[in-house]
Amino acid sequence: MRTVARCLLVVLTALVSMGPARADTTVTFSGSSGEPRPTLRFGTFRQEVREVKKRLRELKFVPGPPGPEYDSALRMAVWAFQKANGLPALDRVDAATWRALARPARIRPLVPWGGSSRVEIDLTRQLLTVWRAGQAVLVSHVSTGARKSYCDRGHCGFADTPPGDFRVGEKVRGWSSGPLGAMYYPVYFNGGIAVHGSTLVPRHAASHGCVRVPLHNAMPLFRMLHPGEAVHVRRPALTRAARA
Repeated sequence: MRTVARCLLVVLTALVSMGPARADTTVTFSGSSGEPRPTLRFGTFRQEVREVKKRLRELKFVPGPPGPEYDSALRMAVWAFQKANGLPALDRVDAATWRALARPARIRPLVPWGGSSRVEIDLTRQLLTVWRAGQAVLVSHVSTGARKSYCDRGHCGFADTPPGDFRVGEKVRGWSSGPLGAMYYPVYFNGGIAVHGSTLVPRHAASHGCVRVPLHNAMPLFRMLHPGEAVHVRRPALTRAARA
C-alpha cells in the first residue's frame, strides 16, 4: 500500500507541474498598494508609464522601448494584457487595468496538453502566446483573417485564418512583398499564411488571413519560432469564467 501511495503522489506531482502557467505575480509592484492611480491615456507622457511598461515586460506582454511615452507599442501591449485579463481593449490604463496589473489573471493555454514549446493563436481574443518549457514567454495582440470576401490588387478570396494544428515553415528576414501587401519578418505556418509584423494591427480581425503582429514583436517572434515547431490555432468560445 505504501508503494502504491508513493506512486500516486509522484503522478499527482507531475500532473500539477504540467498544469497551466501563471503570470509572475511575485514581482513587487507599487500598483498593488491600494492607492488611487492616475488614468494613463494613449499619447500622454508620464512617469507612471515607465512603471506600466516595466510591469508588462515582467508579465511577458512586450511594451516596446522604455520611456515615459504612451506610444503605439505600449498601446497594443495594453490591449493584449486587457484582453488576457477579461477586460475590454481600451486606449487607456484605467482603474480596472491597474488592479489587473497588481493581480494578473492566469495565462491559460489553449492546448493544455500540447508540447512544452509551442505557439498558440486565439482567434476569439486576437492573442498570440509563445510557450517555452510550459511557461508563457511572449503574449502579443494580433489581427487575423477578417472572415469576409475581398478583392484587393487583383486578388479575390475569403479572408480567413483557419483553426487547426500546423508547423512553422519558411522564415523570411526583413520586409517581404507579397501579392496582398508588405510583411515584416514573416514566419509561415500554413501554406501562404504567416505570422508577420504590420503597420496596421487594429483591435479587430482585419487581415486577408495572415496573423498580423505589432512591428516591435515581429523580430523577436522571428528569432523565437523554429521550423517544425507546433502552431495551434483555435477559436474558443468566451465564457464568464474566461478570467478565472
